[in-house]
Order: sequence, then structure tokens, then C-alpha cells
Amino acid sequence: MTFANKFAAGAGAVGLSLFAALPAWAQDVAAAPAAEAAPAVANPGNNAWMMTATIMVLLMILPGLALFYGGLTRTKNMLSTMTQVGAAACLAMLIWVMYGYGLAFGPEGNAYISWGKWFLAGVTADSTAATFTDEVISEYVFISFQMTFAAITLALVLGSVVERMKFSAVMVFGAIWLTIVYFPIAHMVWAGGGLFFEGGMFGTDTPAALDFAGGTVVHINAGVSALVAALILGKRIGYQKEIMAPHSLTMTMIGTGLLWVGWFGFNAGSALEANGSAGLAMINTFVATAAAALFWMLAERVSGHKPSALGFCSGVIAGLVAITPAAGNSGPFGAILLGAVASVICFFAVTKLKAKLGYDDALDAFGIHGIGGMVGAIGTAFTMLVAIGGPAGDDYALGAQLTTQVMAVVTTIIWASIGTAIAIYVAKALTGLRVSEEVEREGLDLGEHGERAYNY
Repeated sequence: MTFANKFAAGAGAVGLSLFAALPAWAQDVAAAPAAEAAPAVANPGNNAWMMTATIMVLLMILPGLALFYGGLTRTKNMLSTMTQVGAAACLAMLIWVMYGYGLAFGPEGNAYISWGKWFLAGVTADSTAATFTDEVISEYVFISFQMTFAAITLALVLGSVVERMKFSAVMVFGAIWLTIVYFPIAHMVWAGGGLFFEGGMFGTDTPAALDFAGGTVVHINAGVSALVAALILGKRIGYQKEIMAPHSLTMTMIGTGLLWVGWFGFNAGSALEANGSAGLAMINTFVATAAAALFWMLAERVSGHKPSALGFCSGVIAGLVAITPAAGNSGPFGAILLGAVASVICFFAVTKLKAKLGYDDALDAFGIHGIGGMVGAIGTAFTMLVAIGGPAGDDYALGAQLTTQVMAVVTTIIWASIGTAIAIYVAKALTGLRVSEEVEREGLDLGEHGERAYNY
């Protein structure tokens, strides 16, 4: 089976337009039971690799994302930002084992959700989950791997609302958002629950959407949700009037390095086996990111600015986001092109678009994850081309694939926008959502947590 045809999934129609198509993810696991003749036994090598990949994704959250986001905030909000990231990830982990895994991968279900396996009922040390070959891995390992994806996606959303959102509101929002946004999408695209399949709703020639490692469900989902949350929450006091420079780019640089290292678990781990597919995702995660880091600094220079450390860090993340959907659907040269293009587009989104529209996406979660995810998802159609080293065959229809990729992006934007708005307004009704003006001026470290990041 080629990378282009790994697994198809999608979403059905709501109001004839809400769900057009959703991508097939590399983590999409076949639901067919093991052969009755002999129970499937997890491959120890693949198990070991997937356990390692799972821990690497945790590394992306703590300490990676916590340091990356924390360094970008002002001193008075450093601990608050890191605490929100860590607590949100912990919340996602607990909800995942209580009912999240059941909603996404339960044994019973329909097009939009599944059910069963609440509190992991029925899962044992001998339970297995299918990969993309005849191999299987331990179900507990698969559950843990998918759990880290849920955790980091929620944590990414918070980058747009730091320095002004109550900790209690973060917790309420997180629980609702996971339930009505993340878990249903995970079911529809990772567990094959959706109504849109290759050659299905839109005709026999309609291809499945391509997304190797969940870039759409993680990055577009998180980025769009971040923008909606920021718009509803409102701007920080003094935004565009006062200097709000990052307080520690050193910490942001450390976080960037940890994110890049952990991302190999994110992308290469999505092969679900230690095989050539994982190797391809690995090298693409190297070269796309390297290109993006350099091209962001080049864009700074062309725009009349000095190439900066912040630009380097931003470029690294933009490249990682963009290559996620194409990690196994691209050759290395195509990955370089995708990383470079995504980096330049994200640069202008962060430096020009945000300023022109005036929204306060504090740490550019939308500008990098949202925009970068969209560029990556759409660009994946081009990375398949043999001319740039892609795996597509002679019968590859670029136009049809591109159309499917765009539909997948639009569908995710719609779902994330509506679900996020619901979650934010419920959190506002229950908690008030935003800290008081006094707390915001004093800083959330003291006002929300009673501590300081630095004792000087």
C-alpha cells in the first residue's frame, strides 16, 4: 500500500455543507479483528519504537512547549503560561483514559463518535492495535501515543490567550473543547468513522485526503481554535500601545530545540512501526525544518530587518508544522520546498496580517500552527509529484487531490470554529473567562498562582 492510499476517512453532511471531507491520518487504525486462528502478538521492536515516540511527544509538551511559550511571554506571566500548558496536558490525559479514547476509538459508534471502553474497560496487557501491515502493537502503547496528541493539541491552543485568561477558565474550556471538538474529529479521521471515503460521496474518482501525521487535526484545529478563542477573549491591556517583547528568548530557543527533537516521535512515530515509512518521515522532519528556519531569517533580511533568534525559532516551528501532513507523502526535496514556502507565508501572516487585522494572537498560535497547517495540508498534494521526488504514480491526478485537500482544510476550520466558540462561551458563563484588570496589570503569576518566576 502506498503512502497516498494509507487510510481514507471523512465526515458526512450536516446542513449539506458542514462536513465535506476529512483527511485520512497515518494513525488511522484498521478495526478488523485479528485472525481467529492465532491471537496477534505485539512486535517487540515496534512496541519499543512506539513507546519511545510517545515519550518524545511528551517531551514536546513538557518541557518543550512550556519553555517555548513561557519564554515568549512577559516576566510577570512566565509561570502562569507554563502552568497552563502543563495543567491542560494533564487534564487531557485524564479525560482521554476516562472517555476520550472511547469517544475516538471505542468498539461501537457512528459517523461522528464512538463509545465503549470507558475507563479503558476491556483493555489488557495482551490487547493489540493494528498498524499498516500485518504487524500489531500493544493497545496500551497505542492509547498512550494518541493520548499525547490530544494533550499537545489542547496546549497549543492556549498560545493565543495567555496573559489574560483565568486558570479556571482554561480548565473548563479544555474539558469542553476536547469533548466536542477534538474527540469527534479524532474518531472521524483516525478511526474511520466518517461518512466521506475515497470514491464515496463526491464520485468514484474522488481521492482520499492525505495527512501523514495529523497536521490537520492537530495544527489547523489548534490554530483556528486559538484565533477564535483570542477574538472572543479580547486583546490584552495595552496591546499595540505598549511593548510586549518576549522576556527570555534563551528559554524559547531551548524550547524550540526540545520541540524539534520531540517532533520525530510525532512524525516518524505516526508510521506505527520502525520501518522505512518512519525513516522517510524522519529525514523529511530534518530537512523541511532546516529550510524553514533559514528562509524565515531570509524573509526578515529581505524585509529590512536583521535575522533574529526569534525568527529562527519561529521558522523551525513553521517547518515542523508544515511537514507534518506530508512527512510520509513527500521526498526530501519536496519537503525542503514545502518548509521554505510555509515559512515565508507564516512570516507574513505573523508580521503583516496580524498587525493589519489587529487580533491579539499573543504567541502566534494561529499565525504559525493555523496558517502553517493549512499550507502543509494543501501543499501535500504537490509533494506527491514524482517530479520533486514524491511517491505518486503515473495516474496521479493533482487537481482532484488538491480539491480534496482544500475541502479537508475548510471542513476542519468550520468544525473548530463552531466548537471553540461553544467551549469559550460556556467557560465564560461559568468562570468569567478573563482575569480582572488589576490581575492582568500585576501579572498572572502572582494574581492567579501566588508566585514569581524570578526573585529579583
